[in-house]
Amino acid sequence: MLGIVWHGHYAKYFEIARCALLETIDYDYLTMKATGYVWPVVDLHVRYLAPARFGQTLRVTARMLEYEYRLKLAYEIHDTEGRRLAKGTTVQVAVAVDSGEMCFGSPPVLLERIERWRRQRT
Repeated sequence: MLGIVWHGHYAKYFEIARCALLETIDYDYLTMKATGYVWPVVDLHVRYLAPARFGQTLRVTARMLEYEYRLKLAYEIHDTEGRRLAKGTTVQVAVAVDSGEMCFGSPPVLLERIERWRRQRT
């Protein structure tokens, strides 16, 4: 046993941060589906910079890079000393629940939620 976190867990860490970010704009996965869309991840990239250890406290952050045609998020994982352990991105596309068709632009509901969130911050 190496005492380091299995590399596959990093995708789950990204998902947790992504869910937290989406909740801040009031567009979590249940809301997405209720408004007629699902957002599958179509691309995932992880760059491992240093190993995370078992029992180590981690801080995972997510930020939105693109949202007009697809949802692209960037992530960073840091230890408690601030050392960056990993970084990565995900890309998600909107798919209409009723037709199963991919949308070639972000649905108005996402754009409205982002705009409302921006207005509340200023």
